Order: sequence, then C-alpha cells, then structure tokens
Amino acid sequence: MPKLKTRKAAAKRLRVSGNGKIMHRKTFRSHLLEHKSSARKRRLAGMAVVNERDAANVRLMLPYL
Repeated sequence: MPKLKTRKAAAKRLRVSGNGKIMHRKTFRSHLLEHKSSARKRRLAGMAVVNERDAANVRLMLPYL
C-alpha cells in the first residue's frame, strides 16, 4: 500500500495532547491586540480542543498522529 499524505497546513496548526485529543490555537490572538483587555488576551493564550464533530475530518487530514 502507498503511504498516506499528511495535509501540511493542518499539521502546522494542530497538535495532539497526551490523552489523544486534537488541540488548536485559540482565535483572535494574532493582531489588533491593543484594545483587547489583558484578561481576554490571557484567556486566548492557551490551546483549545477541536470540536468533536470536526475531529474525524482532522484525523483524515493527519493520518500519522
């Protein structure tokens, strides 16, 4: 069987946690930060779990997680 190709765009944006959950960076943290409160920016700093409805599609994009 041929090897499956990884979607490189997805591989750069998504990681797998120790428990096997797919994690992504939170949105609204890349620019226009001046007017956002410090608390809001701290809240957006971490990683978030990919929605369970999207997880199956992500697994197809990243076959060797």
